Amino acid sequence: MKKTMVSVVATAALSTVFVAEASANTYKVERGDSLWLIANQYNTQVSKLKEWNNLTSDVIYPNQILQVGGNTGTQPKPETSKPSSSSKTYIVKSGDTLIGIANAHNITLGELKSWNNINSYLIYPGQKFIVSKGSSNNPVENNPAPTPDPSPSATSYTVKPGDTLSGIGVQFGVSVRELKQWNSLKSDLIYIGQKLSVKKGSSTPNESTPEVTNPDEGTSSGNVVTEAKKHLGVPYAWGGSSPSGFDCSGYIYYVFNKAGKSITRTSSEGYYNRSFYVNSPKPGDLVFFENTYKRGISHMGIYLGGGQFIHSGNDGVQISSLSNSYWKSKFDGYKRFY
Repeated sequence: MKKTMVSVVATAALSTVFVAEASANTYKVERGDSLWLIANQYNTQVSKLKEWNNLTSDVIYPNQILQVGGNTGTQPKPETSKPSSSSKTYIVKSGDTLIGIANAHNITLGELKSWNNINSYLIYPGQKFIVSKGSSNNPVENNPAPTPDPSPSATSYTVKPGDTLSGIGVQFGVSVRELKQWNSLKSDLIYIGQKLSVKKGSSTPNESTPEVTNPDEGTSSGNVVTEAKKHLGVPYAWGGSSPSGFDCSGYIYYVFNKAGKSITRTSSEGYYNRSFYVNSPKPGDLVFFENTYKRGISHMGIYLGGGQFIHSGNDGVQISSLSNSYWKSKFDGYKRFY
């Protein structure tokens, strides 16, 4: 009888250990979670989480049960591994841009991207960024955006600032190819305020949605470049936007309007916020630079091809090379007007 009692106690103890280990090896996804955040919490890697759970993408959903450790079990990281409280953070809100966040916290775009290991310009509401270095040496690694929780009944989506087809695809669990097919898109270009179908069989976008066409419709890259070169040698003038004198943004305003694209007069930063990045620039696209005479986006020009751009600098309208050590160190990227 005594031997039987010992056996029962031992079995119960083993059962408790097994349940505890099974519980430690799984995690129930909560709203706002991402694979990176979960991997960081359990001291593992995103690639391991995807392998253990047979995931083919980074998309996860609330209430999803994930295996977070191998057979030996994986314990969460101690709280001390989190960034130091001396490093200030910012939660991304709808409509935010990287340059807007950088300017609001009096840091450079380069610092913001470096501290948070950001390799692109795509950000999402709810994402956390370090905006003051402090004494921490642990920036928010790559800080993937929290996976949005799309409503199962959602059939359309209105494009917001900073959106891309790939980002919308991830949000709704569909591919870029499907989005383009359902919305009869011939390119990856989308516009703020545009309504897109995001579910198969959903109604087509409202007729009021602008057709996605060449962003320079009514003008052409040839017209822009030709008009830009007409003003070589025009002197620099702060606030100038006429052939008697240009500053960098005034030059853009004058050239594009003359070339047939109606744009309002604003600053380099203003034009930066109403354009989108392009990986393969064409002549006539915009070139932006940061941290020249002030922090953040502070200068711009027109790309001519062959690594050259035309702009209004201190010596007036001139052609410069992007391989020049100064411009290379200040280069932000190529963009195109919406």
